[in-house]
Amino acid sequence: MSIYILGIESSCDDTSAAITADSKVLANVVANQDVHKNFGGVVPELASRAHQQNIIPVIETAFNIAKIDKNQIQAIAFTNGPGLLGSLLVGTSFSKAFSLGLNIPMIEIDHMQAHIQAHFIEDNNKKPPEFPFLCLTVSGGHTQIVLVEDYFKMKIIGKTIDDAAGEAFDKAAKILGLAYPGGPLIDKLAKKGNPLAFKFPHPQMPDLDYSFSGLKTSLLYFVRDRLKENSNFIKENQEDICASIQATIVDVLMHKLKLASKQTGIKEIAIAGGVSANSGLRNALLAAKENLKWNVHIPNIEYTTDNAAMIAISGYYKYLKSDFVNQKIAPYPRMNPDKFL
Repeated sequence: MSIYILGIESSCDDTSAAITADSKVLANVVANQDVHKNFGGVVPELASRAHQQNIIPVIETAFNIAKIDKNQIQAIAFTNGPGLLGSLLVGTSFSKAFSLGLNIPMIEIDHMQAHIQAHFIEDNNKKPPEFPFLCLTVSGGHTQIVLVEDYFKMKIIGKTIDDAAGEAFDKAAKILGLAYPGGPLIDKLAKKGNPLAFKFPHPQMPDLDYSFSGLKTSLLYFVRDRLKENSNFIKENQEDICASIQATIVDVLMHKLKLASKQTGIKEIAIAGGVSANSGLRNALLAAKENLKWNVHIPNIEYTTDNAAMIAISGYYKYLKSDFVNQKIAPYPRMNPDKFL
């Protein structure tokens, strides 16, 4: 008999609900919030209000797609952090009410762990990573190299000390006058540009840590100086600038990932998070697969950005070991190191 899990994701500006039967996804519904485009970034108060409006319709749609009744659900898994506190509270509050109403257990999920566990969603075309493996987790809020020894035994061995890679993409896009979110636009324009057209500095960070704030500053001054010489510089060189910026960020990410693989001797390599949808990073991973003989795992696009399928699959593995929480649970907005042991 299958174990049915309802997953809820509301950590930032995407409201998502998913239903899984064991490790198979029956439904994965995501509602985006376009309102933030007008502000060039996510406005927390607007995000939490939109979650309140979206959460019931999204869940109803998931049940309709999955073609199961709510009484078949055996547990509810929800993102408890990290993320925007107001947004997290919407998902957590619904989960508590749903749990009480149906008398089923609640399972708290760490958002960053769930990104990694998305690799264990059942897919006939892909095999999941074998333990231990390294996972480069890159998003708008986090950039980490994680040593994954088991489903819930993970250790962060490298991380950004300032901006995340996704944040660097978005800030670069803003400097270039592109719309929010800028990362996908840079990726699109970069495909038509020359990645060697312009050179930007690579931060010299110790060990396996990252830094992207210097790259943003370098681009800012670069554009400022070129615009003094030619007011149409960005318009005339947009594709080459995007290609060069993307190549720099990808090179920085890959350099430390290669170093981590060399230090640990692990060639089982995965990527996760919103930036794992970037075509430049995906191509770099595939090149490393050939050149370094890595066993590379790249998630399906629908499981890269924030989604509830990854929450539900994480909940499934926690359900198997009866790792439940009570009604006193509270969300945590910042990264919780205790989740990585």
